[in-house]
Amino acid sequence: MNDREVKPLQMQASSLDGRDFSNMNLENADFSFSSLKDTNFDGANLRNARLRFSSLDRTTFRNSDLTNADLSFSSLSDVDLTGAKVEGANFSYTSNERSFRWQDVSLIGIVQNQGWIGTLVAVLLGALLLYGVNAIVYFTAEIFYTNEPIRVSLYQFLVLNGVLSGILTILLTQGLVQMMDVFLKKLWLKHLILTIAIVIANNLFGIIFFSYFGTDILLEYGSRYPEEAAQNAPWYWYMWGPILVANAFYYLRREGQQLSRKISDQEYQLLNLEKLKTRAELDALQARINPHFLYNSLNSIASLVHEDPDKAEEMTLLLSKLFRYTTGRKTNDYFDTIENELEMVETYLQVEKVRFGDRLRFSVEVMDDGLRQLQVPKFILQPIVENAIKHGISRMAEEGNIVVRIYEEDSWLHLCVHDNGPAFPETMGAGYGIRSIQDKLKLLYGDDARLELHNEPRKTVNIAIQKSVIGQHQNFSHAVPA
Repeated sequence: MNDREVKPLQMQASSLDGRDFSNMNLENADFSFSSLKDTNFDGANLRNARLRFSSLDRTTFRNSDLTNADLSFSSLSDVDLTGAKVEGANFSYTSNERSFRWQDVSLIGIVQNQGWIGTLVAVLLGALLLYGVNAIVYFTAEIFYTNEPIRVSLYQFLVLNGVLSGILTILLTQGLVQMMDVFLKKLWLKHLILTIAIVIANNLFGIIFFSYFGTDILLEYGSRYPEEAAQNAPWYWYMWGPILVANAFYYLRREGQQLSRKISDQEYQLLNLEKLKTRAELDALQARINPHFLYNSLNSIASLVHEDPDKAEEMTLLLSKLFRYTTGRKTNDYFDTIENELEMVETYLQVEKVRFGDRLRFSVEVMDDGLRQLQVPKFILQPIVENAIKHGISRMAEEGNIVVRIYEEDSWLHLCVHDNGPAFPETMGAGYGIRSIQDKLKLLYGDDARLELHNEPRKTVNIAIQKSVIGQHQNFSHAVPA
């Protein structure tokens, strides 16, 4: 072991832009007041490192160890901390907004950006919105409070013209963008065509509306107030409103569709991940024959070979049949009939009976033969029976008795295993077999299934499943992607 003291790296107030420190041991290093833009610290050990007052824009710390590192008062724009360990790290007074990029010119990008461009855009939008609201309030107040009938008529005409023009603009935009999205690819061309269409449509509407409703009002108002400057504004001055509204509406509609697609894609990905996760968990929970059972069985066969060859042969055949049952079916089938589950349990018990002899008696009772064809989670009974022998019968000097009982009561299917072994302790923690069944029931049925342990009136492990959900979940394995 090398006992030499390793001095920490000291690089205060250094210019280290673009340097590669990946996978280096920089524990306790001091980069305070340094410029570290575009620097690569991927996989580096930066435990207790000091990067205070540093410029870390676009720096990458992927999979690095920043435990207890000090990054206070640093600039962290576009920093990549994917997979980094940041326990105890100090990020006080750091700036971690994303820098502005033209590809971020979207509704979400503008809203999320906290830099000066995002702030400027927010201020302009707020000013325009407030200006529009104040204009609406002003004209509404004029209509209600002015004493000049000609002004009331003019403002009513303008308000009605604005409302109808807005409706026309939105409807026309809605119709056009659906066609343009099908036939056109270039975004700038879509906005250009939309702008031209809105100008033409609003001018035609304005001429028609003015001809029918506004001629007398505007002529009378113009003759009474000839000096008002607004009367001399050119026609195109009034086109800016519809043009801005149409393009803004199209912009927001496009962004909304993109956001919806992103959300749908993410939901689909999450759904698939959840299915894959569930499948992986169920695969892990599929009951496996306990290796101790195999060891005991093989030892019993070995001891019987000379004492009772017939029993040794019987036990070998039963063991072979049991393993054919556990390995001969598709691993992604999570259900099987109660009849097959009981056959597997009986084979298992017959193997154990060869080992225990007269110390073990067992019986299987199905109250209604129609229940035998119901599908239940595979390997759901065998672990319980195995527990009954391991923690019950094997600890008894006298005769042990195991009863497997299947019945329906109050729309619940009950799968019960009784044994006359020692009672469950009051503070018993669930072993792996019981936990695996509980987890499997939770994954497959949620709150529609439960596992209960009882000592009274007799020792019982009871699996209860709502009868109504059994058929609904039989196709689960087909819904899970292979």
